[in-house]
Amino acid sequence: MKIYKKILPEYFQKILEGTKKHEVRLADWECNEGDVLVLQEVDSDTKELTGREIEKEVRSVWRTKDGSFWPKEEVEEYGYQIISFD
Repeated sequence: MKIYKKILPEYFQKILEGTKKHEVRLADWECNEGDVLVLQEVDSDTKELTGREIEKEVRSVWRTKDGSFWPKEEVEEYGYQIISFD
């Protein structure tokens, strides 16, 4: 399955360069090994798509409810997913 997600330029660039190989996302959507994550860069200010995107095959997904990146209520409902790709 192809999954489209927006990403800020600083993270997009690191993935493009190969120095970032993980994504931590709120687990309010399904993601599994073998899926293709299509990361679409958005402008930091306007949040509009820049037109740059990169596809990464998901190698593994870990789910947890530890941490404090999102509001507590959303974490309690969904948990986190840590996505690893090539």
